[in-house]
Amino acid sequence: MLVLDQRHMFDGREVAWGRLGEGPPLVLIHGTPFSSQVWRRIAPLLARRWTVLFFDLLGYGASDMSEGRDVSLGVQNRLLASLFEAWGLTRPDVLCHDFGGATALRAYFLDGLRYGSLTIFDAVALAPWGSPFVAHVRRHEAAFAGLPGYAHEALLRAYIQGAAHHPLTEEALRVYTAPWQGTVGQAAFYRQIAQMDQRYTDEVEGLYRPLDCPVTVLWGEEDAWIPLEKGEELARLIATEPLVRVPVAGHLVQEDAPEAIVAAMLLRCG
Repeated sequence: MLVLDQRHMFDGREVAWGRLGEGPPLVLIHGTPFSSQVWRRIAPLLARRWTVLFFDLLGYGASDMSEGRDVSLGVQNRLLASLFEAWGLTRPDVLCHDFGGATALRAYFLDGLRYGSLTIFDAVALAPWGSPFVAHVRRHEAAFAGLPGYAHEALLRAYIQGAAHHPLTEEALRVYTAPWQGTVGQAAFYRQIAQMDQRYTDEVEGLYRPLDCPVTVLWGEEDAWIPLEKGEELARLIATEPLVRVPVAGHLVQEDAPEAIVAAMLLRCG
């Protein structure tokens, strides 16, 4: 497990973060419904070449899960800008997934952050996105937050398994479900779903252009959450090289094919 033993205050809210290794900085940005623990098998390998910086988005993992607070994509890019300032970063390498991809792109186009390189995969970046389940939770958040624990646990496990192409191990399921359990965690899980809003990617989609740094776009060929075609479209918009397909991998490439992520990083940024 990654150790998040540092705290950053952002708008009066506590953000958990940690670091590994030595060398040039590399920032890892996770997606939903995960936490920085999604990098637990990848970060130690990358730490052989980089100082790896990882954190939990607001409303996720060990970061603030307070009731009634903004945990949408609209706040996460501002958090990233605040962390860059606190860490003294100018052009770090960035590796991001899912909502982490949206966060990195929003921070680039709206907040003026710049990267040494960007490796982005299975990202929430182009309309339309959001499943019928997301729409249902947005209409009935309180009802879902009040589910009996056993029903929430079953739903949560099924939802997370849907991100992977291969069956997840019991260890992986425990890691990914742990932050969302208990009274606070269960409410936080449905809160972050209820605040999913396509307008946050619509805001920047019209601004997309090739970034002023090397960009690698990877995509799991079996992604059941965001189709491969969206990855191909994103690569055409922000990169100068075609999409890198990851065979036999779903949305959660960190579990299905972690070696593909490490290989892409070493090839592009090593």
